[in-house]
Amino acid sequence: MTYTSISFYFFLAAALAAYYLMPVSVRWVALLGGSGAFYFFAYKTGWWILLMQIFFTYGAGICIERLGRRKEGQADTAFCGRKKAVFILSLCGTAFPWLCMKNGDFVLGSIFHRPSYPWIIPLGVSFYTLQMVSYLADIYKGTARAQKNPLKYALFILFFPQIVQGPIPRYGDLAGQLYEGHLFQEKEFSRGFQKILWGFFLKLMIADKVAVVVNEIFAHPYAYTGCYVLVAGALYSVELYVDFMACTQICKGVAGLFGLNLADNFMRPYLSVSVKEFWRRWHISLSGWLRDYVYIPLGGGRRGRYVKYRNLLFTFAVSGVWHGAGYKFLFWGLLHGLYQIVGDITADVKQKIYARFGLPEGSAARGLIQKAGVFFWVMLAWIIFRADSLTVGLTMVGSLFFVHNPWIFFNDSLLLLGLGWKEWGVLLISIGVLWFVGRRQEHGARIGESVLQMPIYLRWAVYIAAVVVIMVFGTYGFGFDAQAFIYSGF
Repeated sequence: MTYTSISFYFFLAAALAAYYLMPVSVRWVALLGGSGAFYFFAYKTGWWILLMQIFFTYGAGICIERLGRRKEGQADTAFCGRKKAVFILSLCGTAFPWLCMKNGDFVLGSIFHRPSYPWIIPLGVSFYTLQMVSYLADIYKGTARAQKNPLKYALFILFFPQIVQGPIPRYGDLAGQLYEGHLFQEKEFSRGFQKILWGFFLKLMIADKVAVVVNEIFAHPYAYTGCYVLVAGALYSVELYVDFMACTQICKGVAGLFGLNLADNFMRPYLSVSVKEFWRRWHISLSGWLRDYVYIPLGGGRRGRYVKYRNLLFTFAVSGVWHGAGYKFLFWGLLHGLYQIVGDITADVKQKIYARFGLPEGSAARGLIQKAGVFFWVMLAWIIFRADSLTVGLTMVGSLFFVHNPWIFFNDSLLLLGLGWKEWGVLLISIGVLWFVGRRQEHGARIGESVLQMPIYLRWAVYIAAVVVIMVFGTYGFGFDAQAFIYSGF
């Protein structure tokens, strides 16, 4: 039951009816029931592991909070030591299932040369594990109070719009919204519906079309070289961004139908002028999690340049391991850390070069050069990220520089990769719409709000027209099946 399936929207209609028909004070119970049904019945594999982790972290949170309180006649240091020990043990217990399931086969095969093990992998384990860790860490730091009601805590973890692939919520940001009942408001409902429509547009009009070409080239890395790799790398950069943003938009939209607001997960990352800025705009909930729970606890950039660089590399290594097992993910993470280190070291040199060519900071030409550079370096890393292995990825990147076949852009070669000229036309127009909307948003425009100002009959006529366009010209319209969301694999 994916977010693009008809069955999900029948389920959603039933959940909405149950939520708005219940008394306001207990509407969170409807959310809990719907979230439990969504996970336990739609994804039967591994639900009992998630349930055990919920009970474990619920108890650990209460224990950490109680040990943090000063008791009369006892030394503070003793309780601080116990609190820290329980916190560390609880983190290990929370992360251990994820480590085994996501990295167990890699460790068994690469280090011990043993056959793979049939791990049971609960859906969304990478996302809800980070959610649990941040909950325990916030209690340990004293920035959050432990939830005493186990059912309310279970709702925080299970909330169905975001459990599969984020965004990764903080307890202080989401819990209050979950537990207070929300009244039905047509405009808030419309905002949620807008986000769902935008998510379907991104998924069916762009991501799934791009996937046809990307999958073909990456499936035959030694047959498609040179400029084919450039096409695959550029399109995969678009596909990953659009596919993931589509899912988070649908998640935000579904939450909005209940009156809840999930945090934004993207802020037009390919308009960044540095890789550092890219990571402030890309997968914001994960980037913020890594900053607050890995980079800053290590010391951040407060202890000198070399310690800062060490912390950067370690943080991005954690990001790579989180994304998947294997050398390619670790290499991808370290590469992004290296990008930032090189960018920091060469900042003064680049500033002098721009000044020498008369490109002041803030000029359009300089911004265009910087954005193109960020896209190119990030694209190279994405090629390795997408390839079947590190060796294949490096080979593809090498062919990009050493194999020259620019004629593929001028003959019919690109039409032999799975999309006909009509599909290419729809794809390019859709990417143009995405670019236009992103540029308007970057300058402060709120396109969705202008639609909300229309009379209700005209507003919903626009929504219906958008649905028709997506169904006719989207993936379904050309006979392809909707692809699974990419980040659900992580």
